[in-house]
Formats: sequence, structure tokens, C-alpha cells
Amino acid sequence: MLVVVASDLPADPFAAEGARRNPELRRVAMRRQVAEAGFVRVDALARDYDVSIMTVHRDLDELERQGFLHKVRGGATSAPTTTFHGDLEHRMQAQVEAKHAIAREVLRSEVESGQVIALDDSTTSLVLARLLPEKAPLTVVTHFLPVIRALAAQPGIELIGLGGRYDAAYDSFLGQATAAAAADLRTDLLFLSTTAVADGVCYIQSLDTVITRRALIASAARSVALIDHTKFDRRALHRLVDLADFDRVVVDAATPEQAVRRERARGASIKVVRDAK
Repeated sequence: MLVVVASDLPADPFAAEGARRNPELRRVAMRRQVAEAGFVRVDALARDYDVSIMTVHRDLDELERQGFLHKVRGGATSAPTTTFHGDLEHRMQAQVEAKHAIAREVLRSEVESGQVIALDDSTTSLVLARLLPEKAPLTVVTHFLPVIRALAAQPGIELIGLGGRYDAAYDSFLGQATAAAAADLRTDLLFLSTTAVADGVCYIQSLDTVITRRALIASAARSVALIDHTKFDRRALHRLVDLADFDRVVVDAATPEQAVRRERARGASIKVVRDAK
């Protein structure tokens, strides 16, 4: 087996002509280019990589299928839309204050030392993960690599990683194998999010994410949804669960009051966080 470390690689391997001609490497380069720019035109990609417009469309179709970007008229974007959750980098930078407010609230009101806590692969859970050492000792179960990286060196935190099929678009392990690993555990508390909320139902764009999160919900004694206001304006493909199925739903202050009243009328237990303090 050939092992390559970072120091073995050139500073910019995608600048080489050979890399641009290789379909897999070209797609990685395109993915990074779209992520950095936010939007890139098809004709610009064709020119940059010296390939046909048709080839660019095939590459973008594959990258969209994998969840790295969203094709739009004339090009591709990595920014969130009503139907595209956004790539991981955009999600980490979006609604930062709202996520911190939600994370601080649940850290204060839900987390107790000694608990076994499960975290999904949402960026709001990642914000919470970085606060968890304040309540150590804790055991943390997750399938999200950024959470593992954030907590790996923290004293008083025991980490249990759920394996399975790695999905680079989400930087996490997802699907049946991950769900099976979750089903073998019993956690005290699960924190998770969702892509969209519509008519009292939580929706997710990726079916593998649905499979994984349903297993996490089933194995937790208590589940708390962390949902910022933007999720009430989006759409996604696959049903996860009813919002009322969660033991508690925590939203930020920018969530429309009408949406809060409507979901409470459907039975959801909603806490509106007014600030990040």
C-alpha cells in the first residue's frame, strides 16, 4: 500500500496539466474553485481546464450528485439555496450568532456532567461540541469528523466514533453501516438539526443522512433539535420526522413568530433563544 503524506505533495497539485486532464482530480479542483468563489461559470471552467462545455456539465452533474455544489443557470454555486443546503464551508460560516445562541442555551439547560451525548453532523452541533468541555466529564458519540477533531485532545471527553461509508461532501460517516453502529448504543441525549421544516415535518436532502439520524434518534433517551430560523424557509427531499417528535426544539430569536405559533399548535415543544448570553 502506498502511503502519501502532505509533505510529499506539491504545493498546488491541481495546477499541473496532468492533474487537470485527470477526471477525478479535475472534479476535486472544480469543487474547490466553486467553494472558494461561491459561483463559477461553465464557460470559465471549460477554459480553465481546457475541456469541452459538455465535459464541464458532466463534472458538475457528478459533483452535484455528491452534494458538493448546486448547478444553476450558466454555472454552479456552493452557496445555500431553497433546495441546496450549501457546502460544508458555507454552512460553517452561516448564521454564526444564531448557532452560538442555540448552543449556549442547550449547554446551560440540557447538558450535565457524566452524560453520554450524541451529536449529528450539523454545523450547529459542531458549535455545541466546542463548548462541551465546560461540562466534562462527558462521553460524546458522533459520526461527524469535525466534532471528533474538535474534541480529540480535550481532557474529560471520551469519544466514540460511528464508522461506515465516508461522505466527503458532509465530512462524516453516513448510511446503513453508521446507523447500525448507532443502534448498538444507548445515549442519554441527542443534539441534531435538519435541513428544512415545512408543515410540521423535518426534511433532509440526503437519504443516507435520514437513515443515520433516524438511528441516532431511536437510540437516544432524549432528542433535542437545534434549528436556526433559515431552516423554515427551505425545502428538502426526504422526510426525517415530525418536529413534534423531538423532546425539545430550540430556535433563535429571528425565527418568525408565526412559524413558532404554528409549530407549537402542532405539538412541538419550542424554546426561542433571545440572545447568545
